[in-house]
Amino acid sequence: MDKWLWAARFFKTRALASKACELGRIEARRPGAVWQTAKAARDAHAGEMLKIRNDSGEYEIEVLALSDVRGPASVAQTLYRETDESREQRRALAEAKKAVPIYESTWESGRPTKRDRRVMNRFRDR
Repeated sequence: MDKWLWAARFFKTRALASKACELGRIEARRPGAVWQTAKAARDAHAGEMLKIRNDSGEYEIEVLALSDVRGPASVAQTLYRETDESREQRRALAEAKKAVPIYESTWESGRPTKRDRRVMNRFRDR
């Protein structure tokens, strides 16, 4: 499983893919079965569904082909097909993240002055 996740470019290294399996971030379901957490040594099979949680988001994919070799990204994309619900969910999450305002420091020196600290303390009711 870790080798396929690495070859399909969901993780940069096999060690990261293996660690994700250990932490329960990879779930697998064969047709007609229930979701189970996947171990790193488990074999991936064509036709099975995977739920993958990594830094990029949460994917729900169907395994189309197997590979033990990490090739170009164009080849890696042919190994799986992402479900429409998963793609829509990730798009909505990305839009929600863009809507959240980002806090930026107002201090030019990178550090608040004594006066700035007093204003912050008054704001915090100290």
